[in-house]
Amino acid sequence: MRAAIENAARGIACSVACFLAIGPAIAGSIAVNPIRVTLSATRTTGALVVRNGGTEASVVQLQIVAWSQQDGQDVYVPATEVLATPPIFTVPAGGSQTVRIGLRQPADPRREVSYRVIMQEVPPPPQPDFRGLQVALRFSVPIFVTPAVASAPVLAWRANLTSQGDLNIVAANTGTAHVQIIKFKVASGGTELLPTEQPSAAYILTDQQRDWNLRFKSAPTAGSTLRIIAQTDAGDMHADVIVAGS
Repeated sequence: MRAAIENAARGIACSVACFLAIGPAIAGSIAVNPIRVTLSATRTTGALVVRNGGTEASVVQLQIVAWSQQDGQDVYVPATEVLATPPIFTVPAGGSQTVRIGLRQPADPRREVSYRVIMQEVPPPPQPDFRGLQVALRFSVPIFVTPAVASAPVLAWRANLTSQGDLNIVAANTGTAHVQIIKFKVASGGTELLPTEQPSAAYILTDQQRDWNLRFKSAPTAGSTLRIIAQTDAGDMHADVIVAGS
């Protein structure tokens, strides 16, 4: 049974698109606002507005999943602790639908708990003369249930040179709330180091970590000190780290 649940969770994880941008989440002609919902013991309900900017009506089906992370990967398991209603609805062309999100059990008193509401577009039956591929939109919005006590992320950064000459940067969240790293930069001796590819944005849940392998034209040396400057949804965070060897 456990293996079946884990396989189902991986299947959900592979098909969920996580929107990290600031502003409404947009998938094709469907837009959702806000991009996250925060619930608590004193705020047990919230709302999302789903808008259809297309020229045809769209049927959308909802599913709530518990959201955790393991080995830097998101894991999703069907959940009943949070309710989303209506579970299926039609948004007319140019129209909107309000989705109510409600907490069905008390919040954890000490730490934040995370969920996602997955929105799946249900495509209409194809016309008899249709020749092509129908694409059903699928995306999700985070739901955070905050504890009664004050909670906040705490990031611990590490940097390590790999055997391939890349710089592996790790951010571990030891706090009691998630953190969304929108972007970060690395500096050495007051000069910003420019990677060949910018690090991707990421959520890091409580007691979890995320790592990035970055390649620089001029890699820092083992034992040198780097300054990491991160822009997050909890404010800017700075850290000094010493580069470890491979």
